[in-house]
Amino acid sequence: MRIWRDKQEFKARVLEWADKLNVPVRTLSLRTMRNKWASYSTNGYLNFNSDLLAMDKKIGDYVIVHELLHFNVPNHGKLWKSLMTVHLGDYSELERKLKRASANAVRPG
Repeated sequence: MRIWRDKQEFKARVLEWADKLNVPVRTLSLRTMRNKWASYSTNGYLNFNSDLLAMDKKIGDYVIVHELLHFNVPNHGKLWKSLMTVHLGDYSELERKLKRASANAVRPG
């Protein structure tokens, strides 16, 4: 498993994907998030859960691409799934790993 060195490496990866997907990013932050892995606004604000830094980079890519695609595709329908496949291949295993991590995460109450 290859984890992220630090926030800067993760942020650089987000910006790489944003450039590739032609998504404008106005603000990018990593912070503690109790109930989700990422959030976005159509104004270009992106937030990622800082817990991702301790996870495999491939899972990070999954969350990054997942969130960036929502700038243009607001749901998880056929188009979104097709784009995920185009960019990440068979992403379903990464999705399962993230769901397992979510189920095992201890979140402060």
